[in-house]
Amino acid sequence: MTKYLAKIGLEMHCEMSETNTKVFSAARNSYSESPNTNVRPLDMGFPGTLPVVNKEAVRLALMASMILNCQQPEYIYFERKNYYYPDMPKNFQITQETKPIPVGIYGKVLYECDGEIKEVRVNNIHLEEDAASLDHFYATSNIDYNRAGVPLLELVTEPDIHSAKEAVAFLEHMRSVYQYAGISEADSKKGQIRCDVNVSLMDASADEKDPRNWGVRAEIKNINSFGGVRDAINYEIERQTEILNNGGEVEQETRRWDEESGTTIRMRSKVDAIDYKYFVEPNIPKYKVTKEWLDEIKASIPELAMDRKKKYIEEYGLSPYDAGVLVKEKDISDYFEKCVALNIDVKQAANWVSVNVIGELNKENISIKDFYLIPEMLKQITDAINSGTLSSKQAKEVFFKAIEEKKEPKNYISKENAQISDRDELTKIICEILDNSSTQIEQYKSGRDNIFDYFVGQVMKNTRGKANPVITKEILHAELDKR
Repeated sequence: MTKYLAKIGLEMHCEMSETNTKVFSAARNSYSESPNTNVRPLDMGFPGTLPVVNKEAVRLALMASMILNCQQPEYIYFERKNYYYPDMPKNFQITQETKPIPVGIYGKVLYECDGEIKEVRVNNIHLEEDAASLDHFYATSNIDYNRAGVPLLELVTEPDIHSAKEAVAFLEHMRSVYQYAGISEADSKKGQIRCDVNVSLMDASADEKDPRNWGVRAEIKNINSFGGVRDAINYEIERQTEILNNGGEVEQETRRWDEESGTTIRMRSKVDAIDYKYFVEPNIPKYKVTKEWLDEIKASIPELAMDRKKKYIEEYGLSPYDAGVLVKEKDISDYFEKCVALNIDVKQAANWVSVNVIGELNKENISIKDFYLIPEMLKQITDAINSGTLSSKQAKEVFFKAIEEKKEPKNYISKENAQISDRDELTKIICEILDNSSTQIEQYKSGRDNIFDYFVGQVMKNTRGKANPVITKEILHAELDKR
């Protein structure tokens, strides 16, 4: 039976949430659950309205293209893409077709999947306006113009991806790029990321570099989650494999992903590309991109996730796994960075953030922006551990109690609940226990090393778990050697 190689290309649409206004109008660019509150006449296609380019949106688009190793254009201009959809009332979209942000040579993205560095070529990345959104009810469909005109970056890749796992790893990498560069929150829960997926199969033994060996592709439109991308690709590979194994031919078509059935569903055939009748937007003159501006943008690119991961491994001595967990979300990485800036031990901070903080975020299904325990409060706990005031167990109890009652950890760190670290006090307690444990001492001396744990347990029982375990073991060894 023929073995097939999947050829997957992605079209990733990401709303740029980090501009104050929309890309061509003065309407506020912010997420709102209230329909039609961030709207100006231009967004609704009223006659006589004129677009004005948001320079910050162009700057961020150019920054994205630099990060993706794309060639920058000498001039920027926009074009009209004409189509008649209910969510585009003026019947055209202002976009970039023949002169997108990067031009000429391919850009490329290096990303990590299962510990291996992969490369994807970028066909283009371009800036355009988003359409309005439709809410469908039983008898009506309502239109919400809040999304109309929001600056949208569309990233188009070459079909260099070969599995659903690689596709999701690439999308997660791009999300982190947008977040770390301050381009977008890239929050799929707010509808800021959507993805079209192109999938085809080819004979795995043929030359992949020759496009003539590529299979017929199916395009799956408007997938709204990374999990949906994964499931749609896996289903489509399975569907096309079954067709080919049965001697059939895959049809070039557009499909949609149906979450309820877990299948892709045919929408329409796609023999030729749709003729959108592009022409240059007459109300936005083209303008030259100066070298000075490009240099300024390049210098403003911040530290990205892969840079931080390298720093965490090489400078902080963290494992690749722990570093990967910490940099996956920018806000969590920022939280960790603040902990380190407060002089919390790096490995101690990494352990608390990656295990306890992230665990609590996942349990409560909240973002770290909504997390009560800020780094300064976490430092109260780690300082108490390092001073011997709290044991690890007590520290976790304080951590959860502070979160539950929304009070600073210091309110629960007192002499009454503090760990016993005083050597004289512990020596007195240990000696009293040993004086009444002659049988166990004889067993220990005869080679039953596990009896040592019995003595530790007795100390903990006597102190209600407050004895410092490290100091307790040191004193026990010394006292047992004397007997």
